[in-house]
Formats: sequence, structure tokens, C-alpha cells
Amino acid sequence: MAVFTTVSKSDLDALLSAYDIGGAETLKGIAEGVQNSNFFLTTAQSKFVLTLYEPAVKTEDLPFFLNLMQHLSQRGIRCPLPVSRRDGGLLSEVANRPAAIVTFLTGTGLRAPHANHCAEAGAGLAHLHRAGSDFNMSRENDLGQTRWQSFYAPNAARANEVMPSLASEIELELVRIAENWPSDLPSGIIHADLFPDNAFFSDHKLTGIIDFYFACHDFYAYDLAICLNAWCFEADMTFNLTKARAMINAYHKVRPLSSRELEQLPLLCTGASMRFLLTRLHDWLNRVDGALVNTKDPVQYLRRLRFHKNARSAADYGVDV
Repeated sequence: MAVFTTVSKSDLDALLSAYDIGGAETLKGIAEGVQNSNFFLTTAQSKFVLTLYEPAVKTEDLPFFLNLMQHLSQRGIRCPLPVSRRDGGLLSEVANRPAAIVTFLTGTGLRAPHANHCAEAGAGLAHLHRAGSDFNMSRENDLGQTRWQSFYAPNAARANEVMPSLASEIELELVRIAENWPSDLPSGIIHADLFPDNAFFSDHKLTGIIDFYFACHDFYAYDLAICLNAWCFEADMTFNLTKARAMINAYHKVRPLSSRELEQLPLLCTGASMRFLLTRLHDWLNRVDGALVNTKDPVQYLRRLRFHKNARSAADYGVDV
């Protein structure tokens, strides 16, 4: 989430005239995130989130995202529910951007999750994977492993501006990952961006999962690897084995992991750290002037990648093997 495009009062009033949710009372930009423009919206009826989809998001993908949230909500996953217009549509337009209004979820995000939060996230992710297994739409992962080399290429010449020798380290690891990436793991709809700031909690219980705008079809265990990267490293970049064990065990109780998935866990975690290293590198080198957005340090994911590169088995993630 972030704010790249502003919304005038007249634009907002025109937008809300197509809905039965009352007139606007407040609209406040949300700074977190990097992709779309997001706002907390309060109307006479309730609280919502308004999202304006920026050019980085393909318009043709929007029905997938919105229908997926609707599908998951109907199957008991606590996620934002797209609000229908009077004409039944889920998608609108405001400030020359495609836009949608979704329900507001209660709870708060986390800055420093504990092991019990990691367990809740692991179980929640597994429930999401199971709930999405009968979703009848599909979307390729446009930030999946086969795309990393081409995504990195435009930034390769400037990578060392971030850190000396970063380019050579990335390039060597991209080759190693590509040569060993699996092709035979269980797959389906994944969230692909379940960071602590995309999960809400109340009384240490998971109350909601948000930001489905990277959701796609890929390996389930790769989605778990993304979460291990996002939830289980401390501020000093040490890996917390207790948190990882709690997350994996909770996931496994809901959707059992195969021996092949566990065998591939170190490589999947390396790949997940590479994916976010590359996107953060891109955002760091291509900042948008005037945007209300928090640009994140790519080096944090280089340090994660180095840990995973040295892992030998799932035992390094707390799994009994």
C-alpha cells in the first residue's frame, strides 16, 4: 500500500454516488507498501479501504484479484471483501485510475511478531491455500523464478550503487537458483506477499489477511518460504528458529507438507529472498518523486539470502528430519 495518486473531493463524491455506502466523511492516505494508492475511507455507513490501481498493476489482472478476495471471504478466510456497486460491478474508476472499495478489517499489524504470531500466520496461510484450491480463475506469477533474470537486467548496471559487489553476488545466485529450481511441487493459488504488515491481529489471534495484489499460481511451499523470510528474521538479521518452527508446524497441521517440499525448503527460501531483493533494488533505484511511500532497503534481503544459501536442510528451519 502507498499513495501515488491523490483523490479530490469531487472525484470521491462522484465515485461514491455509484455505491450504497453513504457519503464520504474522511479519506486518509496509507503510506505503507509500494504498488498502489490506498486510502482509509470513512462514510456515513462504515469504514472501508479505497484502492487506486497504478500502472504497475495490469488492468486485466484486476478481476482475478477482486474475485479471489470474494471467493476466499465466502470460504471463511478473513480478508477484505470487495464492495459491489449498485450495478453489481466490483471495479470503478477515479482520478483516471481503476479503483475498488473493500471492507475494513479490524485488528492491528505487527512490527515485531512473536512465535505465536508466526504460528497463527502459518495456519492462516495454509487455510488460504486450501480455500483457494477450487478457485476457477488463474494468474501466472509475473514475479516468479523464470522472470527474475529479466526483471533484474535493467537495474544490473546500477546495483553496486547500493552495495559494492552486489551485482556479481546477485548474478551468481540467479544462475544457481535457476539451475536447481524445482518443477514438481504442489501448487495453486498463493498470496505471495504475506508480510506482517499484511496480517492483522487481535489478542494474539489472526483476524485478517490483506493486500492480495501479488496473488497468483505458484508452489504452496514457495509462499511459505516468503513468510519465513518476512516473519522469522530479527532486526539484526539473525534467523529465529523458534519462530520458523512454530510457523512450519502450524502450517503443516492444516496442509501437510510433503517430504519433497521440505527437501526443497532451503532453495525456495533462497528464491523468495532473491525475489524481494530484486524488487526492493528496483524500487530503491527508481524512486517516484512526491509519492507517499516507504522505500525499503534491499540489503536486508541480501542478508537473508546469504543465510538460506548456507542452509543444508529443513532442519535449519526447525523441522525434524
